[in-house]
Amino acid sequence: MFDTTVKKPRVPIWWANTIFFVSTHIFALADLGALIGYHRLYSHRAFRAKFAVRVVLAALGSAGFQGSIKRFTDDPVHDPYAATRGLFYSHMGWIFYKPTYDRMELVDREDLDSDPVPLAFFFGFVLPTLLGTLWGDPSGAFVWGGLVARLAIWHCTFLVNSLAHWDGLQPYSDEDTSRGTFSQSPPVNWDPSKWIILLLNRLGLVTGLRSVRENDLKEAMEYMHFKEKHGVAPVVEDAWEGERWDISQAYAYINSKPGSCVVVIDDCFVDATAYLGEHPGGASLLRKYSVRPHQDLIEATWAFDGGLNNHSRSARKRMGEFRIARFQR
Repeated sequence: MFDTTVKKPRVPIWWANTIFFVSTHIFALADLGALIGYHRLYSHRAFRAKFAVRVVLAALGSAGFQGSIKRFTDDPVHDPYAATRGLFYSHMGWIFYKPTYDRMELVDREDLDSDPVPLAFFFGFVLPTLLGTLWGDPSGAFVWGGLVARLAIWHCTFLVNSLAHWDGLQPYSDEDTSRGTFSQSPPVNWDPSKWIILLLNRLGLVTGLRSVRENDLKEAMEYMHFKEKHGVAPVVEDAWEGERWDISQAYAYINSKPGSCVVVIDDCFVDATAYLGEHPGGASLLRKYSVRPHQDLIEATWAFDGGLNNHSRSARKRMGEFRIARFQR
């Protein structure tokens, strides 16, 4: 008896297609790593993540070769991608200028300095090359999974900094250059990173999600609708009166509430204690300007009105909710 079974020749793997397929997915994952990890987690503190999630997000973000996560805490004055300098500059013109970071020491980045994860990943080309060795083509993986994918990721990120700030709708505010605002829009709009964060939250991997209150969204949309229709902003009068306190009354209030954080903004005492965990600039920044009995008073008006950050209309409205008295000097 003879074995007459004819063995079919092994079909060769199309490595160029494989590398292109892998590179495309690495490209997408790296973009999500930069958006969810670098931007929303580390820059805006939009949520808190478990250690494993931080590791994955940092690895994916660094695969995009976007530089150190700490660079994403830059303040608006020294924003290297400033859209106010033109479309080309915000897209790639900034590459040819050496940035300065005079105010970096003023930025609260304690969470970054104390987090070991951002310090552990500085690779964007090594991982694709190592993966390429699995099928015997490290050079091809380096070119397609490293160089080409990195170039695509860079330009996609640059488009967020340039094109997304150049044209599009502004349904909530026209105080800055952001447009489209999908990341701040209702759930029906396109925002994959938000859906991933919500899924991770359901799985218990991320907590402390920060979201815009529905009333604030509605009020902002009504404000912009009025402005677009009439060509002028609606007049919103501040009818808040409040009590009038001298500094001794403020000291008495603070002493009655240990651990409270009361700051002076626009000649008003503002109890920001309940807002410490939400403040995008960090709690320590607010604490720096808190009123302390029998110590020199450091008012926060300068910082609030543009010295550190030029707060938006909605931020000013939110600040007004925490006023407790007017400062009678």
